Amino acid sequence: MIDIKFLRENPEAVKENIKKKFQDSKLSLVDEVIELDKESRQTQQEADDLRASRNKISKEIGGLMKDGKKEEAEAKKAEVAAGAKRLAELEEKETELQEKITKIMMLIPNIIDPSVPIGKDDTENVEITKYGEPVVPDFEIPYHTEIMERFNGIDLDSARKVAGNGFYYLMGDIARLHSAVISYARDFMINRGFTYCVPPFMIRSNVVTGVMSFAEMDAMMYKIEGEDLYLIGTSEHSMIGKFIDTIVPEEELPKTLTSYSPCFRKEKGAHGLEERGVYRIHQFEKQEMIVVCKPEESPMWFDKLWQNTVDLFRSMDIPVRTIECCSGDLADLKVKSYDVEAWSPRQKKYFEVGSCSNLGDAQARRLKIRVNGENGKYFAHTLNNTVVAPPRMLIAFLENNLQADGSVKIPTVLQPYMGGMTEIR
Repeated sequence: MIDIKFLRENPEAVKENIKKKFQDSKLSLVDEVIELDKESRQTQQEADDLRASRNKISKEIGGLMKDGKKEEAEAKKAEVAAGAKRLAELEEKETELQEKITKIMMLIPNIIDPSVPIGKDDTENVEITKYGEPVVPDFEIPYHTEIMERFNGIDLDSARKVAGNGFYYLMGDIARLHSAVISYARDFMINRGFTYCVPPFMIRSNVVTGVMSFAEMDAMMYKIEGEDLYLIGTSEHSMIGKFIDTIVPEEELPKTLTSYSPCFRKEKGAHGLEERGVYRIHQFEKQEMIVVCKPEESPMWFDKLWQNTVDLFRSMDIPVRTIECCSGDLADLKVKSYDVEAWSPRQKKYFEVGSCSNLGDAQARRLKIRVNGENGKYFAHTLNNTVVAPPRMLIAFLENNLQADGSVKIPTVLQPYMGGMTEIR
């Protein structure tokens, strides 16, 4: 959510930003919110004037009563009563107007960084850099679930009976590999100075609307029936929510946290989930990283965060590349975003395994995450990035480490988490 003062003073810049995101249907919202804001400020001014008048008259009443001028005092009391009725009307109107303004402001997209490429959708995202040499072996690489099934490592049929499509049972060495990757990612981030955290896996609606747009919320979140609770789609939601309505001393910044959690997603609009795959699913586990920092430091932290993911995958000999999301592919709260994609030898192309985002002060403004600095209070900047998200990451891992004899090699960095195993057979 952008600053109402910025919108009031720069309506054309806000409209131009909306056009860059190809959301022309939202252009009218700018003028609408300006009119509501004008009416709100007029209402507030009238209410403030009435409050000041009430205070003044109240003092006069005291003086009149002291001087024995009861009739004049009663007349003043009637004046105060009439003003109180009008003030109550104005205060109710103020509340209604602010609710309308907030609702509209939450629909207007954040101002994107000038460096973001302009494009309508993900087909116009831009490749930034490749890391590692993509290899296509001279033997056939089966579909990822076939590789898992060879090790009795996955049971989709039983999961379908128990929960439906989009769920799975991981078994044996594949399940152990899954946990090993998560544990390695945890220690990898701790070694980079991040504080480890296991957050709540459910959050209230005010946190949900604080960290994401309404469109994302509708497409992703599972609601707990009868309660003001949602299952998290990523631990970023819970982690950023940790700082809701707080004032952080500037000297305590940055806050750098890495978190483990299960994640739950409706995947609405996914055009049907793969019955035999684990690329797009309703439940998975993830290691995440978030940063709460000073505004001037967020570009630096953005580069550090996506580089962490690249370094993690390269430490397991998996080729990756970074893709910058174009304007039309950015969620409304994001200022700038990179996707990290891993190489798939079977498909002979890259696919997404993580996403790094700078949200500026959008989440902080919604959640009232403020910083107490030398020159007063201001909103923090928030960033997030995927460290690793099995089982999607397992697809890249298994394909890139599969050997001609059907075994899967275990990179050196993972071997301590696999009980010293050097390969899965």
